[in-house]
Amino acid sequence: MKTIKTTDGVEIFYKDWGTGQPIVFHHGWPLSGDDWDNQMMFFLSKGFRVIAHDRRGHGRSTATDVGHDMDTYAADVAALTKALDLKDAIHVGHSTGGGEVIRYVAKHGKGRVAKAVLVSAVTPIMIKSDKNPDGIPLSVFDEIRLNTATRRADYFMEFTIPFFGYNRDGATASQGIRNNWWRQGMTGAIKAHYDCIKVFSETDFTEDLKQADVPVLVMHGEDDQIVPYQLTALKAVKLLKNGKLITYPGFPHGMPTTHAAKINEDLLAFIKS
Repeated sequence: MKTIKTTDGVEIFYKDWGTGQPIVFHHGWPLSGDDWDNQMMFFLSKGFRVIAHDRRGHGRSTATDVGHDMDTYAADVAALTKALDLKDAIHVGHSTGGGEVIRYVAKHGKGRVAKAVLVSAVTPIMIKSDKNPDGIPLSVFDEIRLNTATRRADYFMEFTIPFFGYNRDGATASQGIRNNWWRQGMTGAIKAHYDCIKVFSETDFTEDLKQADVPVLVMHGEDDQIVPYQLTALKAVKLLKNGKLITYPGFPHGMPTTHAAKINEDLLAFIKS
């Protein structure tokens, strides 16, 4: 397996295929780099170098109980991009991975990043507060924590239904897609998953969005039941210096899987623009 070792001894697993301009894919909670399989194959066939890592505590990376905060996640990405000497790279992040992308771009990406893409991302901030009165109440995330800590296997399988919009009229659930999501989740460490809930719900990416100095595409499904686009995408694009927004009527949170052809088409157009 290909891994790099961080300064605190954590091994970060990654896949690195092909040649050409690099595209780095950042996965969401509680998954792994495998969540980008469709995009990896598509962009590999288009002549790009494609890279996907497993966040610390997730997938095949070290099942560490420390370092679960966005600054550390971004520093891990910086260590990976330095080890692979990636330049002129496009960074694409889904959900929590979108937050990881914009934090990395703002803090570490200067001179290495060409463009960034936030897909169904948690930016600028999810949780309800005095500064974010229309956010999601803490009680919702406490429920996610409780279920993850006490009944993770059953809860993760249940979570796939709203994640992919399989509870909507006319939707046909794919058991294979559900099983693959569950497989990725259960491969990771429960402590990492538990701690990451605070990271994706309470991290404020406002300043990161403002500081990003590369073109950023924001993509979000209008029927996202996990990360509502009104609370995130519509706000995030207004904070960007050079942002573009595409929203998709009826698309769910997991749209890179359920609507891969359309997402891939729009990603390619943005990269080539």
